[in-house]
Amino acid sequence: MPSNTPVTELDARFSSEGATARPWREGVAVLDAARLYWLSTVRPDGRPHVTPLIGVWWDGALHFCTGPTERKARNLLANPEVVLTTGANTLDTGFDVVVEGRAGRVTDETRLARLAEAWEAKYGGDWHFEVSDGAFVNGASGRADVFAVTPRTAFGFGKGDPFSQTRWQFA
Repeated sequence: MPSNTPVTELDARFSSEGATARPWREGVAVLDAARLYWLSTVRPDGRPHVTPLIGVWWDGALHFCTGPTERKARNLLANPEVVLTTGANTLDTGFDVVVEGRAGRVTDETRLARLAEAWEAKYGGDWHFEVSDGAFVNGASGRADVFAVTPRTAFGFGKGDPFSQTRWQFA
């Protein structure tokens, strides 16, 4: 499992003069506060697949859920390597974060119960889940498998004055 303390470096090629690397805690703040993430997976035939979804930053990993027959779940069976992206949909302001890692299923029911509480606290009662048989269960949508992505590498893109590109590499 990657270390929680990354090696942090500024890529001066893509940063304004005088920019400095942003600390990981700023990346975590963006991941924690985001209401929407974009998940990129790879289809079994090698074509990319990107979809928006909700998620929760909890215990050093970004968590999301999906029905077991959805395209992203089927992609993850063949290739668990993913990229998750979030931030501000603007050019000159904000801070975007990109997380690269491996999506692993979460099946421990104690952990799932805590995640279900975090989902509802963040998104409200429409996102209430029960936990059963190693997954989230919601009467309206059925079963949802939960995945955790612990960052292996992450990037932070500061937009505005100064522009910056920070890389966080986890051991």
